[in-house]
Amino acid sequence: MDRFGGASVTKVLSDYRENLRNYQDLKLRIAIFKKSMDAKDSALATLREFTALMKKLALVSGEYGDIEAEMARLSSVEELRLASENAHAILNDEQAGVLTSLGNVRKVLDAARGKDAALEAIYSAVSESFYVLADTNTTVASYVQALEADPARLDYLQSRKSDINSAIKRFGGAGTHAEEVDALISRYATAAETMKDLEGGDEKLSALENELLLVKKTLLASAKKLTQVRIDFAKVLGERVTEEIHHLSMPHTSLTVDVLSPDYSAVKESDFTATGCDEVAMLLCAHKGAPLVPLSKGASGGEMSRVMLALEVVIAATHPVGTYVFDEVDAGVGGKAAIEVGRRLHALSQHAQVIVVTHLPQVAAWADSHFVVNKNNDGSVSQSDVREVSGDERLTEIARMLAGLEGSQSAKEHAAELLSLKR
Repeated sequence: MDRFGGASVTKVLSDYRENLRNYQDLKLRIAIFKKSMDAKDSALATLREFTALMKKLALVSGEYGDIEAEMARLSSVEELRLASENAHAILNDEQAGVLTSLGNVRKVLDAARGKDAALEAIYSAVSESFYVLADTNTTVASYVQALEADPARLDYLQSRKSDINSAIKRFGGAGTHAEEVDALISRYATAAETMKDLEGGDEKLSALENELLLVKKTLLASAKKLTQVRIDFAKVLGERVTEEIHHLSMPHTSLTVDVLSPDYSAVKESDFTATGCDEVAMLLCAHKGAPLVPLSKGASGGEMSRVMLALEVVIAATHPVGTYVFDEVDAGVGGKAAIEVGRRLHALSQHAQVIVVTHLPQVAAWADSHFVVNKNNDGSVSQSDVREVSGDERLTEIARMLAGLEGSQSAKEHAAELLSLKR
């Protein structure tokens, strides 16, 4: 069908294929983008969860270490109280306390320190130690007074530490807890900008899908145009093939070429193929008043051969190919019909090289060159050979094909008559 239409169909088909390629490429691009959008949606969901958690936690750099230190203190209040009270008692005991003993040492040295510079230095060191320990004693006393159990605070710190550990496990890496807290704070600082970038994908997808609608509209228009061009040429092709068929001794037979296309108001994706949305049906009417039937079902072997030959003759006139090879194109044909088959094959050879394998002399007589195939068998090996015949040898071969007898004079006369038809 498209070969017969030639350049007129080829141009429209080329435009359609370009539109189909654009449509398929854009569909693939959208599919890939949607796949990346699925990953984007997952990333956005994770980021939203992360930012909500970080906003709730309000992490502070360095707080993890502070929490652990305070928890250690609150978890050991009684142990710390006992140790500090014992230290205070040892420092402050009026009978054998460290401060009492050190004060007595100062008093003893004070009486003689002015008589030796070395003793003066010792006195100074003892005095300095006394004052330092006196200050320490005051600090210990304050520490003891301030030291008290705080179960509520300890519970809060334990809960806070657990929340931070959960956040690190969900969103952190493999660093120390303090390092991971700082990393989460840093990531939170850029999370809003990252989400903004990812959320822009919805607008891009919408733009691509709108573009796809326009491309599909163009594709649909080109498919309709291709269908119409084919319908126009189908009518002409049917008429010309019918005319050729009439020359092949089928005067009452006609061929109708029907272009079948989908309902373009409800076209499916599967309708768009590389050759368009159409199917071509060839329908044969064997005689006037007979119904149209598909060529593959309504034609005998001989009729099919002649219809196919008629098709090739018609198409060759507008779109010839380099070489045609026909094997048994004359099957089921004889007499006058065979002569007409030969005549049409000869007409086809004006546009291209035509090679025909035939057993009919009426067909062979139309050839420009005649080759004979012989099979030889010496009892052990079969061998075929091909040789060209011309002149009297060709006349003899045509006569043999007619009568099966190489020496028949009447067959030779008939053969000469057949060969004269081509002149």
